Amino acid sequence: MDRIVPVPSRNLMPERDLYKAPVLECINLGISFGGLKAVEDFNIALGPTEISGLIGPNGAGKTTVFNLLTKVYQPTTGTILLNGKDTHAMDTAAVSRAGIARTFQNIRLFGSLTVEENITVALNRQFSYSTLSGILRTPKFRREEKAAHERALELLSIFGMESLADVKAGSLPYGAQRRLEITRALATEPKVLLLDEPAAGMNPSETAELMENIRCIRDRFQIAVLLIEHDMNLVMNICEVIGVLNFGRIIAKGTPAQIQANPAVIEAYLGKGKEGKDENDSKN
Repeated sequence: MDRIVPVPSRNLMPERDLYKAPVLECINLGISFGGLKAVEDFNIALGPTEISGLIGPNGAGKTTVFNLLTKVYQPTTGTILLNGKDTHAMDTAAVSRAGIARTFQNIRLFGSLTVEENITVALNRQFSYSTLSGILRTPKFRREEKAAHERALELLSIFGMESLADVKAGSLPYGAQRRLEITRALATEPKVLLLDEPAAGMNPSETAELMENIRCIRDRFQIAVLLIEHDMNLVMNICEVIGVLNFGRIIAKGTPAQIQANPAVIEAYLGKGKEGKDENDSKN
């Protein structure tokens, strides 16, 4: 794992990405709902091949950050730069085309479609045949249909799911549905992959396999990965930089070792004074 070094704008990134422009940068990002500041002064800079984590207690604002990055919500304040371009005028579809893909806390697959069809739906912008050529099944349509089939199987091979291509997505086990959702996100050819609790519902062996798959995805596609996760074993073993969110604000940022030793992080998760109370109780 590369050494983590400080960069401008209060951020950290792997040394291998130090002299490359951040693929994703958030500057003083925030959103308010009525008078409530759900996210405030959120700053990150992701290196082009960085695996980074965003953790925090339930309700801290983590998924809200993902919704801001993908323009499900428009920020109230701040700037999001994707490959140096301001995404202010973009909607969700435009952000996807520009290079941000995501998965969701609650799996969102087309359950009645096959595994392969879930992938080819995400490949549609990479092919240019018209509706008429599809109806007439012209040579161009058949060539592109064959290319889409081959690309879908190639992507499914990342998780060893080629044999499930014709299975209905809704009938897959939970862990397989999680893997399919990640594969579908990769089909959009992202520069940044946002994973919202990718290990949710997985057993320990599936989680260990997922960690290796995320590293392989980063290396194979040369993309940045930002994940939200409550499984601390996964976070601490795969993330190079971790940000801790509490009440909508970043309270700590650093390497896994730095985060594990940070008093503010311990307080956010365990509650102020808990350690002291336990010590006093043990003396009585």
